[in-house]
Amino acid sequence: MPDETPAAGGRDKDPELRGIDLARRALEEARAAAKAKGQSVGQGRSSPGTRRTGRRGWSGPGPDTRDPQTFGALTSSVAKKRGWSPRVSEGTVLGRWPEVVGEDIAVHAVPLSLREGVLSISAESTAWATQLRMMQAQILAKIAAAVGNGVVTTLRITGPSAPSWRKGERHIRGRGPRDTYG
Repeated sequence: MPDETPAAGGRDKDPELRGIDLARRALEEARAAAKAKGQSVGQGRSSPGTRRTGRRGWSGPGPDTRDPQTFGALTSSVAKKRGWSPRVSEGTVLGRWPEVVGEDIAVHAVPLSLREGVLSISAESTAWATQLRMMQAQILAKIAAAVGNGVVTTLRITGPSAPSWRKGERHIRGRGPRDTYG
């Protein structure tokens, strides 16, 4: 006659569990025991008067607030907490211009100012100013990808300024010569 003594842990006539099946069975039993006590599995023990701070009671795999953080992540979180994010984004556009728009554009155009979403850009020639005006949508998309939407809404692109002949020591008031050929 086979041995009919109960197996360890109070299980009657269970086949011998191994590996993952044993782990699943242990987890089910732990969950049932925790549910009977009014707790859920995976939460640290706390007395009724203590407040949870959001930190887990154990360490494990995965990201945690106690893990080392990169300097960039820390500065962006400080900027976000203090409301500096719009200014940081503006500074990124102006300070990292070659990285934001690319070297080809940065060689021929320089950002001058960024006020209320309008980025003023000075091109080195009228040809480049025209080219940048045609590429305006792509430039705005590159800026939005680098610093976020809404930081730059429009571009004001200007070419080089020509010298003014209206001022100087040899300027004469009035309309000046109109038709000198005839």
